[in-house]
Amino acid sequence: MGRIAKFIGTIFISCLASSLSYGDDLVTILQLALDNDPTLKQAQASYRANRENVIQSRASLLPGLGLQAATTRLTSGPTDSIYVNIPDPLTGTVVSTRVQDDHSFSPGLNNHNWGVGISQSVFNLANWYSFQSAQATDKAAAVQLAGQEQDLIMRVAAAYFDVLRAMDLLDTNIQEEEAALRSLEQTQQREAVGLVAITDVYDSQAAFDLARNTTILQQDFLQSRYEALEAITGQPHPDIEVLREDFPIVRVDGSLNEWEREAESNSLLIAAAEYNLDATRKNLRARKSDHLPTIDLQGFWGHIVTTPIVNQGVQIGGGASDRTQIALNLNIPIYSGGATRSRRRAAEYNVTAAQESLELTQRELTQNIRNAYRRVNTDVLVIAQRQQSITSAQSALDATELGAQVGTRNIVEVLLARENLYQALRLYADARYQYVIDGLVLKQVSGILTPQDVIELNEWLQEGNTL
Repeated sequence: MGRIAKFIGTIFISCLASSLSYGDDLVTILQLALDNDPTLKQAQASYRANRENVIQSRASLLPGLGLQAATTRLTSGPTDSIYVNIPDPLTGTVVSTRVQDDHSFSPGLNNHNWGVGISQSVFNLANWYSFQSAQATDKAAAVQLAGQEQDLIMRVAAAYFDVLRAMDLLDTNIQEEEAALRSLEQTQQREAVGLVAITDVYDSQAAFDLARNTTILQQDFLQSRYEALEAITGQPHPDIEVLREDFPIVRVDGSLNEWEREAESNSLLIAAAEYNLDATRKNLRARKSDHLPTIDLQGFWGHIVTTPIVNQGVQIGGGASDRTQIALNLNIPIYSGGATRSRRRAAEYNVTAAQESLELTQRELTQNIRNAYRRVNTDVLVIAQRQQSITSAQSALDATELGAQVGTRNIVEVLLARENLYQALRLYADARYQYVIDGLVLKQVSGILTPQDVIELNEWLQEGNTL
């Protein structure tokens, strides 16, 4: 197939470690996430556990060696002692004499033996195909682990830029609050000398109160974004670097057809689905092979020591002896209550399910790559338009404030114009960060997202404000 993870585990970490900086930038936080993120650690542990299945499946093809030993002690005797009445020849008195004791554990026969046995499967197609199925499943798990590492990039980047987004929104809200306060103070002064009505003061006060309330809410929202980032790394990050103003906003390099071909060649989801399909097919062949004969080779060498039996002063048997055995066993399954056929049908259904899963993944990939490609290019147009909307909103506010001074506009129109300006600023900041995230999503969907993308993005960050 030729498609497998472009980076796994140690490769991923070493690429980042070579570019670590001393501040809380994106690379530093991603390195901390690699060391502390529970989701990734869980995925790594699951991958290692799955790899053990390959070893277990291979074990059925390799020789088995065992050592066995035993020791026994045998005692026997009547339950009760045996007495016989014997007359004394001198006195003629009858004397009861014990001629056989009851059972005792003291006398007995000690036997012991030990030996070495070896077994080797000579012909078992079911075990062979099960091993191949386990290998394919292991490859799928490796690709899925790489997908988890790509997912970690996205989670860290999303959390990081959510903090920057919240910081920009808070800065804009603070500016709006300060502007609303200045407007309120000016309106109060103008009302005091009779230039405006008291209703203008009320409108200005309402605008300031709303701006102040929004600032309070945004401060809480920013704190929650910091905590979301902390939840990934396990450490607080009160001071992170911000995105430079000259960060380039450009259209996607290459055509949509080129990105579709790139995704078809490198998509981790497609690769994992193909490996899973291969695993189910090998498992089906194994279940079909359950009907075939199996041949096993078995060998044994043992050493046996027995205690001789003494009967009426005569020693019978006993001594040490060696024993060897080699056997070739043929087993032909005939009927198992329908279990063999049932396992085969289940394997056939699993193949069908894996085929449909691959088909669904391919269709979703096509849809996702087109949407991601289109979103990035749309973001470029949106950002340009929102830059223009800031200029237009600033011009409208300047004209409205001038009109209010000469009496052609009222305070409500000024407040509305100011609200439009700060809304345009918020939308512009939001669009920039969305462009960054959508660019990473496009690479993730295509299967080409690597630590180098993080390193390159990190170069566009600079020292910012603290929390």
